[in-house]
Amino acid sequence: MDLRPARPDELPLLPPVEQASGELFRDFGMPEIADDDPMPLSTLEHLHVWVAADPHPVAWVAVEVVDGAAHVEQISVHPDHARRGLGAALLDHVERWAAARGLDALTLTTFRDIPWNGPYYRRLGFREVEHPSPGLVAIVAAETARGLDPATRVCLRRPVRPGVRAGY
Repeated sequence: MDLRPARPDELPLLPPVEQASGELFRDFGMPEIADDDPMPLSTLEHLHVWVAADPHPVAWVAVEVVDGAAHVEQISVHPDHARRGLGAALLDHVERWAAARGLDALTLTTFRDIPWNGPYYRRLGFREVEHPSPGLVAIVAAETARGLDPATRVCLRRPVRPGVRAGY
């Protein structure tokens, strides 16, 4: 599987991957999340985006720098390629990118108790943020304005691990 920056011509291929990965929420009794619109292309164009391609993107991650950390805006793995370590590999890729830029951590917001969200990221070394930075507070406020219940959400952080070599 090729992990690399997304090419501009691949950006339109990413929302269908996000939509397919969101279908899991329907089975979990959250159809409103499954039916939520994918990230707009106009937003993707302004983020750092990497794909796992075989040869076309089957998983992707979009990141921006927020308060000195690489903040994961979205990570999606097509269900046909799930449970193969692609999400973890993409996060490790982002960690190397963050290390090369002197960023100290990866952050994200996610559902606290959904098994493939909060518990999954905790297994990958993310921990709950006790005191969110101003940027994370703003992200949670924007999520709340979009209709997400902040009581179901959690801010997570994974420090860039010692010895992670910048691959850039």
